[in-house]
Amino acid sequence: MSTTGREIRLASRPQGWPGAENFEIAEVRVPDPAPGQVLVRNLFMSVDPYMRGRMDDRESYVPPFQVGRPLDGGAVGEVVASGAEGIPEGTMVLHGLGWREFALLDAAAVRVVDPAAAPTPSAYLGVLGMTGLTAYAGLLDVAGFREGDAVFVSGAAGAVGSLVGQIAKLRGASRVVGSAGSAQKVAHLVEDLGFDAAFDYHDGPVHRQLRDAAPDGIDVYFDNVGGDHLEAAIGSLRRFGRVALCGAIAQYNETSAPAAPRNLALAIGKELTLRGFIVGSHGHRMPDFVQEVGGWLREGRITWRETVVDGLENAPGAFLGLLRGENTGKMVVRLAG
Repeated sequence: MSTTGREIRLASRPQGWPGAENFEIAEVRVPDPAPGQVLVRNLFMSVDPYMRGRMDDRESYVPPFQVGRPLDGGAVGEVVASGAEGIPEGTMVLHGLGWREFALLDAAAVRVVDPAAAPTPSAYLGVLGMTGLTAYAGLLDVAGFREGDAVFVSGAAGAVGSLVGQIAKLRGASRVVGSAGSAQKVAHLVEDLGFDAAFDYHDGPVHRQLRDAAPDGIDVYFDNVGGDHLEAAIGSLRRFGRVALCGAIAQYNETSAPAAPRNLALAIGKELTLRGFIVGSHGHRMPDFVQEVGGWLREGRITWRETVVDGLENAPGAFLGLLRGENTGKMVVRLAG
């Protein structure tokens, strides 16, 4: 007997900032699993900045969402019916068909996770999942972090940035500076996460605030924002500095070319390295990440936060709030539990 559940679809493509009108909710029938398939009741789903790019019809490293079709993204849930050997009912799995209450998947498309190894299943979408791996691989492999480096992280109170700063401190950074969008987030970075300094980018030019927070310069910049933050970092980077280009949320909703960075030529004389990356190219680092960061988490040396929104119907609002910077830590939507 098939299951009925709701899903969120892309109703139209946004021009500039997306709004509620670009989403629609529909009730659908989900068939029983065939041999080799599992039916999953989603407990939590992730909303992430990269999803904004998928709302546009343009070529990228991941296919665009299709109008009239359900969106997708990271989710964790419980297998409620199984036609797959080795994945019985009740198994907790991680997969890529979020934005819906029930997901029918081939067994090869899910990863079994241990609910007892995490404080909440949603941790597999954040600190123990792709978010955490993004921070880990981006800082250590892409930016080539070395003990004693001074590090600047933009969007530092978000899911990725908050972990980057903590990993840098645990790995022996000489100084860690973060930017965020409110006084409360700045306090969180310094008081809860152990950043050496932080500033609210609304309080003045980023290049001036960064210079004040790191007067001796920086060696590594982890970029989640782009624009004026990247320009400021280029100005503060010392010779042979490295930049991990993870995101550019400052321009995701813009309809014209960004005004910054205007000082890219400095990268030549300073012999800087600016390297873009996507986490999917670093999956081989997952075992090292789980061992090191998982250990810190068990020891209480990693602090992580979630902003949780309840109900599938509120997922579009959670996503729009994420783009406006309303979250501290990882933004997730709780669908059941």
